[in-house]
Amino acid sequence: MRIVVLDGHALNPGDLDWSCLQELGDFTVYDRTPEEKIIERSRGAQAIFTNKVAFTKDIISRLPGLQFIGVMATGYNVVDINAAGEAGIVVTNIPAYSTDSVAQMVFSHILNFVQNVSVHAESVRSGEWSESKDFSYHLTPQTELAGKTLGIIGFGRIGGAVAKIGLAFGMKIVFNNRSRKETSSGIIQTDLNTLLNTSDFISINCPLNEDNEKFINEEAIQKMKPDVFLVNTGRGALIDENDLAEALNSGRIAGAGLDVLSEEPPEPDNPLITAKNCYITPHIAWTTTEARRRLMKIASDNLKSFIQGTPKNVIKL
Repeated sequence: MRIVVLDGHALNPGDLDWSCLQELGDFTVYDRTPEEKIIERSRGAQAIFTNKVAFTKDIISRLPGLQFIGVMATGYNVVDINAAGEAGIVVTNIPAYSTDSVAQMVFSHILNFVQNVSVHAESVRSGEWSESKDFSYHLTPQTELAGKTLGIIGFGRIGGAVAKIGLAFGMKIVFNNRSRKETSSGIIQTDLNTLLNTSDFISINCPLNEDNEKFINEEAIQKMKPDVFLVNTGRGALIDENDLAEALNSGRIAGAGLDVLSEEPPEPDNPLITAKNCYITPHIAWTTTEARRRLMKIASDNLKSFIQGTPKNVIKL
C-alpha cells in the first residue's frame, strides 16, 4: 500500500517519528502541499493523510485508486464526505486526542488575563523592581478566580474538562449545550442568554455548524458583562471578528483570548490582531507533545484497522 502524508509539519515538525505509519506500507511525507500539487503527490496512493489540505469533489474524482483518507484532526470539513462516499473511499478522523491540552489552553488564557505573569516578569527583568520604593507593586489588576462564574458554550469532552478545572479553582460553572447533559453537583445547564448575562469568563468549546457561524456578534456581546473575558479554542468562525474587535477597542468587554481565527494564517489586517486586550495564540492548544503523540498513534491505528477490514473512527453522513 502506498501511503502519503500531504501536510505533516504541524503534527510532526521534527520532534516525533513516523515509524508507526512507515511500517504499514510505502510511506512518503510532505511538510506542506500547495493546491496545485495535491493531484501530483496523491496519484497512485491508496491511503492519504491530510490535516488542512482540502479534498474537494473534483480532486477526489481525479484519484481513482484512492481508498482511504485519514484526517489528522477531529474536524473533517476539509474533505467532501459525500463525494468520498460515492467514490467508495473511507474517511476517518481523530477524536478526543487533545481534550486535556485544549482545556489547559483555556486556562492559560484566563490566567494570563487575570494576573499577567509575563508583564510582571518582564518588569522585574527590566529593573523596575530593583528601583521600586515598595516591596510589592502590580502593573495590572490581580483577580482571584474563586467565586467567579465561568460560562462554557458547548459541553462535550473539552467543555467538561474545562468545567473540572474551573471547579478546582472554586469557580461557579454554568454551561449551554444543544442537548441536555447529566452533570455533577455545582455545574448548571442554562440557556445561552442567561450564560451571556451572568458569566465573568466565557469559554467557547462548541463545534462550528451552519446554525452558529458568527453567533458571537454585536447582539451577543451586548448581553455580556462589561468586565467579561472571552476565550475561544473552538473555531474562529464562531465569532464575528469585526464586532469583537469593536467591542474590545471601545471597552465594551474587558478582553479576549483566542487560539483560533476565521482565517489561518490570518491576513495582516485582521482587526483582532491589534485590538485592545486581545491575546491571540497561533492555534496551538492541540500541539502539546503528548496530544500529538496520541494523534499519531490514533492515525496509524485508523489505517491499520482499515487494512485489516475493520475500519474505525469512520466519518459517515
